[in-house]
This record gives sequence, C-alpha cells and structure tokens, in this order.
Amino acid sequence: MIPPQEASARRREIEDKLKQEEETLSFIRDSLEKSDQLTKNMVSILSSFESRLMKLENSIIPVHKQTENLQRLQENVEKTLSCLDHVISYYHVASDTEKIIREGPTGRLEEYLGSMAKIQKAVEYFQDNSPDSPELNKVKLLFERGKEALESEFRSLMTRHSKVVSPVLILDLISGDDDLEAQEDVALEHLPESVLQDVIRISRWLVEYGRNQDFMNVYYQIRSSQLDRSIKGLKEHFHKSSSSSGVPYSPAIPNKRKDTPTKKPVKRPGTIRKAQNLLKQYSQHGLDGKKGGSNLIPLEGLLPCIPRGGLPGPWINAACVCAADISPGHEHDFRVKHLSEALNDKHGLLAGRDDMLDVETDAYIHCVSAFVKLAQSEYQLLADIIPEHHQKKTFDSLIQDALDGLMLEGENIVSAARKAIVRHDFSTVLTVFPILRHLKQTKPEFDQVLQGTAASTKNKLPGLITSMETIGAKALEDFADNIKNDPDKEYNMPKDGTVHELTSNAILFLQQLLDFQETAGAMLASQETSSSATSYSSEFSKRLLSTYICKVLGNLQLNLLSKSKVYEDPALSAIFLHNNYNYILKSLEKSELIQLVAVTQKTAERSYREHIEQQIQTYQRSWLKVTDYIAEKTLPVFQPGVKLRDKERQIIKERFKGFNDGLEELCKIQKAWAIPDTEQRDRIRQAQKTIVKETYGAFLQKFGSVPFTKNPEKYIKYGVEQVGDMIDRLFDTSA
Repeated sequence: MIPPQEASARRREIEDKLKQEEETLSFIRDSLEKSDQLTKNMVSILSSFESRLMKLENSIIPVHKQTENLQRLQENVEKTLSCLDHVISYYHVASDTEKIIREGPTGRLEEYLGSMAKIQKAVEYFQDNSPDSPELNKVKLLFERGKEALESEFRSLMTRHSKVVSPVLILDLISGDDDLEAQEDVALEHLPESVLQDVIRISRWLVEYGRNQDFMNVYYQIRSSQLDRSIKGLKEHFHKSSSSSGVPYSPAIPNKRKDTPTKKPVKRPGTIRKAQNLLKQYSQHGLDGKKGGSNLIPLEGLLPCIPRGGLPGPWINAACVCAADISPGHEHDFRVKHLSEALNDKHGLLAGRDDMLDVETDAYIHCVSAFVKLAQSEYQLLADIIPEHHQKKTFDSLIQDALDGLMLEGENIVSAARKAIVRHDFSTVLTVFPILRHLKQTKPEFDQVLQGTAASTKNKLPGLITSMETIGAKALEDFADNIKNDPDKEYNMPKDGTVHELTSNAILFLQQLLDFQETAGAMLASQETSSSATSYSSEFSKRLLSTYICKVLGNLQLNLLSKSKVYEDPALSAIFLHNNYNYILKSLEKSELIQLVAVTQKTAERSYREHIEQQIQTYQRSWLKVTDYIAEKTLPVFQPGVKLRDKERQIIKERFKGFNDGLEELCKIQKAWAIPDTEQRDRIRQAQKTIVKETYGAFLQKFGSVPFTKNPEKYIKYGVEQVGDMIDRLFDTSA
C-alpha cells in the first residue's frame, strides 16, 4: 500500500504533464491553421502564374515559329548566294589563271600548282553539272596546256641540272670502299636540293592528276644518257691521263692535293714499264741489285710485251734469261744494248701495244666498278622521283645503254682474245684474267643493283663471265699445245746454248697466272664435264691449275729435248738443256709456282735437279777427248833412266799435241757458250778444272822431265795453273 504522501506527489506530477501536453496540442493546432492558410495563398499565386504563362505561351509560340521560318529563309538565301558565288568563280577560273598558265611554272611552281588545282576543280564541276557548257572546253584546254607546261618543266629541270659525273669524282667514289685513309665519304649530288624537290612535286602531280607516265620515259632517257656519258668520260680520262703520266689522278676530295692520286693503279698482268725499271736497275747495279750478283731474278711481267712471232733472239737472251746471273763485262753490255733497243722499239710493237692493253684493261675494270656505284646512286635518286610500282621497270630501262656498252666492250675483249689465240698471241689473252677476276668480285654488287630488273638484264653479266671463262680456258689449253708443238727452227736456236725464248715465254706466262690463281683455276674447272665442276671448290680449282702447270712444264721439257737435237755438238746440247732446266727450276723456286706444282707433282724439284746433273755429266764427257790423251791407262810404260825408243817418244809427243789441240779447241768453242747462272757456271768450271788439272798434273809430272824431244816448249805449252786459267774463262765471251 502506497503511502499518502507519495500518492499525492504522483498525482501532481501527472497533472503537470497533462497541462504541458494540452499546451503543445494547442500550439500545433494553431500552426496547422497558419499552414493551411499559407497553402491556400500559394495555390492561389501559382494558379495565377500558370494562367499568365499560358497567356504568354499563346502569344510567343506564333512569334517563334515565324522567326524560325525567317531564319531558315535567310540561311537559304545565304547558301544560294554562296553557291552562286562558287559557280560564278568557276566561270572566272579560266580568265584568272590563264596568265599564270601561259607564263609557265618556272620559278613559281607553288603558285602554278595552285592554279592547276583550281582548273582541275573547274573541269570536274562542268563535267558533272554542265557537260555541254563552252566553259568546259575552255578549262579543259587550259588544263592540258598547264599539264604540258609541267611536263616541259620536268624535262627542262632534268635536262638543265642533270650533269655528267666527273671522272675524278667517280674515281674517288670507287676508291671510297678501299681507301682506309679517306677522311670523308664521297657523295654524289645529281640534282640540287631545290631542283630535286620541284621535280618530285611535278612527278607526283603528273601521276595523281595528270594521269601521265610519259615523264617517266623522259626521266630514264635523260638519266640514261648521263650515266652512259659519265662512264664513257671515265674511259676517256684513263686514255688522256695514261698518255701523259700513266696514272689517272683524282683531285675531287677537297683536303687532298690536286696532284695526289686517290685511286691506286690496278695491278696489271705485265707492262713494258716493268722492263724499263729493270733495265735502269740493271744498268746501274746489275739486275740482282748489286754488281756482279748471282741471284736468279726472272724478268717477271714482260710476257704481255712480246709481239706476235716472239721477240728477237738477242732481246730474249737479254730480257728473258736469268739476267741477274749475267756477269759484268761484255755480256752485260751486249745484252743491255739489245734490251734497250727492244724497249725503245722503233716500230712501236712493244710499248705502244702494251700500254694500249694496260689502259684498256684498267679503264674497263674501273668502268665496271663505276657502273655499279653510279647505278646504285641512280636508283636512290629514282626512288624519290618515280612512283614505287614503276621504279624497277624505269631503272631497268635507265641502265640499259650503259650496261649494254659494258657488255659489248667485254664481248669485244673476248673476241680480241679469240683472234689472239688463233695468232698464238697469248699476251693479249692475259688481259682477260684481271677483267674476269674483277667481274667475279663485283658480281654480288651487280646482282644486288639489278634486283627486280628483267631476267635478260640480270643474265648479261653471268653470260659475259661464262664467255671469258671459256675463252680463258681455251687460251690456257692452246698455250699448252703451242708449247708442245713449237717447231724446231735452227735460226731461232740460241747459238750459245742459253735459255730458249720458248722456255722464258712459258715460265713468264705461268708466273702471270700466280696473280690469278683462283681465276685460272675456275676457268679450267668451268670446262670440266664432271658433276663436281658445277660446284667446284677452291681446292679443286687449285689441283686443276697445278695439273695444268705440270702439263705445260712437261710439254716444254719434251720440246726442249727435241730442240736440243738441232745442235751437232752433244756438249752444246747438254749446256742448252742444262740452262733451260736450271732456269725452270730456279724460276719455280723463286715464285709460288713450286708450291702449285707440288700439289699434284711432289717430286718435280728433285726430278729437275736430276736432269740438271745428268746434263752436267753429259757435258763433262766432252772433255774426255782431251783427258783421254793423257790418261794413265793410255800412257806408255818405260823404265826411268832408260833411253826412250823412237816409238815411245812419238807417242808422248802425240799425247802432248792431242791434249794441247783438244784443250785449245774446246776452250775456243766453249768460251762462246753461255751459262747465265753464275753459281752453276762456277760449279761446272770448278768441277772440270779439278778433273783436267789433276789428270794433266799427273801427266806433266810423269813426262815433263822426260827427254822425249829436243824442243820441249813446242809440246809442253801450258802449265797446270795455265790450264786452270783457261778453263776459268769458259762460258765468257769477254775473256
């Protein structure tokens, strides 16, 4: 049960809360009434605003529609006026551009092309909208005139600014790949940059708008002419330079002196200048570089100088024998005299002909290299001017004249070589070797340059290479046969038994092949019918060349044996064979020929030494008719202190007389013979001197003091040392 006090307090609290709630309720009622009133007022305002908006809309929409129509009409009017202006402008194009078209594009290509664009648009407009309009014919005519003017300008720019490349610049361009000391690259500027840009713009316009490819024909004709003239100019430059100094000079690079050649001369197959240098050296110091030298130095490189029918005997003896082994004295003067006469060559058979071959060979080799470089440069220029899908065809046409000229000249070289083979003039054929080697070296660049050209164009160089290989192989085989079948002519045989010109010619020819081993080997391999010939290796070619050299040497040996029979004196025949075999052996040893021979014939060196020894022994037998008179086995036997009988005295007299007469006769005859190799000459003299002196010394010791005559000085004419001195003067015409 709640206490009374708490109940009273609880009632008061409830009454207070009730009172507060009543006051709150009264406030809410008042607020709702105010809100309702405000809502009624807002609805009234909005209703009034809506009514006004309705009225405004009803009045503005018609005005808006009317304004929109007016704007559309205005736009239509403006468009109509613009179209009228545009159309009217086409009617004025002819008159506005006629003066520009008439004056041409020279000096104002940009403005001219702009006018041509206007004319092009006018033509298109009239064709689409008024094909019967006279204005169409007018702008068409003007367009054609403008196009012709652009074509003419293209031709004019190409003609006026396409210059022949100077020979010295071409030489610098060629030498740029090989000259390690070159300070800067040599660049070709076929057209000035401003002109090139104009040409490019005209060509693009003609392709895009002119619908014309005639300018491409103009382009290749002009550039073809310049390319051909550039190469011909290089050839003429060689002829002029060689006639004056012998070396083409190139002052094109600015940082080089004008008189400095920038291209080293090509190694030639042999020139008369080599002989002149050797003559000068020989005149001063002997051909071995020192007075009285004994080293064997064959005059390499003289074979191309030999005229048809060979050289005169004296000149061959001087130039082609191992000249370094000629002793000072009369032989020296005699042979230098004839060598000088041959080099002076009053009839021009040697120097003029050889120089001509050298110049032609060098010129052709350089022209081939020049063609590759210039053709590469031409393609770079063409790629900027000619549309891509026309570039290969245009380039093919562009290079034809220059390429045909090179191929024709190459075929002429082949034809000349073919005729030379018929004449047995193998020196001329040697010009094919450096040319063929250069063509093969250049072929990869050739093939790269000719990519995309017609098959007939690509096949020209391989065809020429094949022709040269065939004629070269023919020359090699004919030379070998010629060595074998060279006739024995008594008047052509050296009277002193020295080296025959056939030997020197053969060795010199083989020495020339050393510079062209791969080329000569490939020539021989190209004629092989075996399957390996189609893909022959360098080793295969080397073996073929070795076999060929052995064949030539074998043919030469057989011919020399035949020729030696011309001599009536077996001793002179032996000296002749000795000199030739010794010359061959020393020449092989002095060059790489011995290594080549050894590839297929390893005993060649030993075989030649045996032949040489055999001939020395044959020669020594010629002295038996001298030494047999005083040989111990043929002498009479007598007792010391016993008086000789008349028969015995007569025998001793005959022995002395036979020895004296035989000695004098052999010394007189053999003094005129020649052994150019000083070492061999001294060796043979010494061996013979030893034999004769020993035999004569023994004979003289035995019978010198015997009283076989009242006039001993009549029979004992020579002392032992005198005999030795006489033998020392063998093979020496100056003695």
